[in-house]
Amino acid sequence: MKNLFFTLLSFFVISIAQAQILDPVKWKTSIEQKSDTEFLLKFDATIQKDWHIFSQFTPDGGSLPSVFIYEDSKNNYQLIGKTTESKYKKVYSDVFEVDEYMFENSAQFQQLVKVTNPALKSIKVEVEYQACLEQCIQQFKNFEFLLPLKEGAAVEGNILEMNDSLNADSRLIVKDEGAPMSELINPKQQKQEEKKGLWTIFIIAFFSGFAALLTPCVFPMIPMTVSYFTKQSKDRAKGIKNAIIYGLSIIIIYVTLGSAITAIFGADSLNELSTSVAFNVIFFALLIFFAASFLGAFEIVLPNSWANKVDRQADRGGIIGIFFMALALAIVSFSCTGPIVGTLIVEAASKGGIAPIVGMLGFSSAIALPFMLFALFPGWMNSLPKSGGWLNTVKVSLGFLELAFAFKFLSNADLVLQLHWFERETFLAIWIAVFGVWALYLFGKISLPHDSPSPHISVGRLFVGLFVLSFTIYMIPGLWGAPLKIISGFPPPLNYSESPNGVGGNGSTSELGALPKGAHFGPHGIVAFHEYEDGLAYAKQIDKPILLDFTGYACVNCRKMEDYVWSDTKILSILKNDVVLISLYVDDKKELAEDEKYVSKETGKKIKTIGNKWSDFQITKYKSNAQPYYLILDTDGNTISDEPASYDPDINLYEKWLRNGIDKFVK
Repeated sequence: MKNLFFTLLSFFVISIAQAQILDPVKWKTSIEQKSDTEFLLKFDATIQKDWHIFSQFTPDGGSLPSVFIYEDSKNNYQLIGKTTESKYKKVYSDVFEVDEYMFENSAQFQQLVKVTNPALKSIKVEVEYQACLEQCIQQFKNFEFLLPLKEGAAVEGNILEMNDSLNADSRLIVKDEGAPMSELINPKQQKQEEKKGLWTIFIIAFFSGFAALLTPCVFPMIPMTVSYFTKQSKDRAKGIKNAIIYGLSIIIIYVTLGSAITAIFGADSLNELSTSVAFNVIFFALLIFFAASFLGAFEIVLPNSWANKVDRQADRGGIIGIFFMALALAIVSFSCTGPIVGTLIVEAASKGGIAPIVGMLGFSSAIALPFMLFALFPGWMNSLPKSGGWLNTVKVSLGFLELAFAFKFLSNADLVLQLHWFERETFLAIWIAVFGVWALYLFGKISLPHDSPSPHISVGRLFVGLFVLSFTIYMIPGLWGAPLKIISGFPPPLNYSESPNGVGGNGSTSELGALPKGAHFGPHGIVAFHEYEDGLAYAKQIDKPILLDFTGYACVNCRKMEDYVWSDTKILSILKNDVVLISLYVDDKKELAEDEKYVSKETGKKIKTIGNKWSDFQITKYKSNAQPYYLILDTDGNTISDEPASYDPDINLYEKWLRNGIDKFVK
């Protein structure tokens, strides 16, 4: 009895908190004049403890990014570059199966603008963002930066402070250098996340380098090169020294390539590649091109004149000659290493920062290490397997991997645009086909150009073939809704699917009959409405209470409630049979018709999208702005539940809350 009392008391306290308008992010804005026409707009966010907001560059398919909308910029001012931001924290979302970029405690954003209209009096900016804890809140803040600065104000370093209201008219000139944009939000934790990501890139690149060693272009070069150093050197020590210089030269060449990529694109702008449709499509085309090369369609070679010129330089001898020998290796072996290097740079570039440099360091270290080790211990070369057809098998296998990996980038582009052209089933079907054909190749059932005829396959090739075949079979249930946790993050998420609730299971639409007007099949095959009036009309028609669900497409805890609570057989039975579900998405970006747009009487903000409309409806009627947020209503839209419910993974408590509301409706 005591435990029940405290449980209900806790639920009541949480419910009281839910009925409030939450505002966990406080903003402070300032404007700094950099020259007669250039101004730096600053946005400083202080985030309540345990809450977080998201970066502008957080990948699509997860929580909503922060968005800065600069109003009336045409013919009045120009944006110089993009809005910069302070360092974010990268966290993997098990719900959305993507890395999310978030800020905790505080965040800083800056935008440099050039005023082109001398008569301009102010710059208005709207900031859209999502703040999350156990609930998520869609927020829209309006700021107005007043121009010009007061007479007599110094051009450099003077800042106008104002609050976050739309019509702020008080201006205070203060001296404020502001927090540097390189300052970490959570320094220790941020550094750990960055190190972890860079180590992952290094390890992947290192093993990719070993894979490149086992190709027809590189493997035969090991004994040839080591023999050259040992024979041409006056003594063994000199040969070892030359081999080490050769290995270090290889590392320098590839790391220089990674540095050039970082310098060309810029460490910060590389972060945006993972969410850029254009770059993802280009990367897809590049990897298809590389895969075709590995599979034997053609060879990617650099001009012969390059190799000839480098060979002549290598004849000079000394350290310079050894360096050009390493460069000659990179050029001659490019047909095998080029696709691997290209793939690594694509993947590393999408991570941003110095990842391309780290990637090339890992790759080149694996390439250089055997040359140095075999120079130190020449006897080891006797244990090397002889060159042969197995080298081409390795090369073709890398081609299949390139082909499979390419479709991840095409999937990214489709997810960003939300076109649903390349959904989960399509992605898995392609991967099953690619890995299935790879297994047939390894078993010797098919052959490709450059393959050597062989009456049998090796035991090693058989084992690899069995592994690939097992992986292929593992993916097949994914076509019917299996989660496939081993490859989590590669295919589109479960909800981005032709059958988001599985085919043939309890989410199958075939067993649910025809849909009422305005309804759709929601999570687990529950009949749901996206329009309040449609759901209300249907509830009156069948005389059932309404479960009103304020939710969001990018709401993590909304998905958790649906996945872990609504999926329970007791809850699912109630949702399918005893209530009418109306799910209103507050982050729906679809524009309202012009005659449906309005200014909110509650907040004074312009309501432009469907999500704006439902968010304003929640704030105006229920004095809350958090999601998930659940209420039980009667058929006239009156609240009959004692209190609202929110995120709580306690299935029994949620069932009790549902049944309490339903019982009141029946009475």
